[in-house]
Amino acid sequence: MDTEVRSTERDRSPGPADPADDPVGRSRFAWARQLTEWLPGGRITLSLLLCLVFLLLLNTFVAKPFLIPSASMENGLRIGDRVLVNRLAYRFGAEPRRGDVIVFDGSGYFGNSDYVKRVVGVGGDRVVCCDKEGRLQVNGRSVDESAFLFPGDSPSSVPFAVVVPKGTLFVLGDHRGRSSDSRDHLGSPGGGMIPVGSVVGRAQWVVWPWGRIGRVPDEEGAYGRVPEGAHG
Repeated sequence: MDTEVRSTERDRSPGPADPADDPVGRSRFAWARQLTEWLPGGRITLSLLLCLVFLLLLNTFVAKPFLIPSASMENGLRIGDRVLVNRLAYRFGAEPRRGDVIVFDGSGYFGNSDYVKRVVGVGGDRVVCCDKEGRLQVNGRSVDESAFLFPGDSPSSVPFAVVVPKGTLFVLGDHRGRSSDSRDHLGSPGGGMIPVGSVVGRAQWVVWPWGRIGRVPDEEGAYGRVPEGAHG
């Protein structure tokens, strides 16, 4: 008798809760169900919209595609290359370094457009062209640019000597004979220098065309022996 009573009591106890009967669970995704019912195309349209929002956020805060429009960065970057720009590279306290290939907004300095160039001097640097062997000098140290300078180009056909103010950058194209860069704007507002705040990000990857997919080298090693600037 005792066994039969205990068995009957167990049968009357409530079983495991059904998630479908949970009002919290039902309301958690109610907005999604209502939205799919309202949108033409239902779930497919909602999925496409979510992908679009994700891509917009990615483009705004993380990475941005950039089309190379000129020959100023040959041979490393060629006309028509699609480059992915890392927008987080200089966030959280980091700043561009000598040798980095950057994309920046030239408004008020170079022109109302985005540009891609290589950082040659940072705040406090003294950049001179050229030494007795025709090489660029940064803070008195000659720089070997042969790894990225366009074949046959000299570091500069125009001599110059500048001190880079704090918070700005001195930038040059790798194809010096085809590049309009800091050298050409020494007499313009800002003296050809680019504010660090105008930098969009670092050119990180060539993503198209297919045969040129790869990482954009920063060539920081070419400037590895340059001492820190004491000017500005």
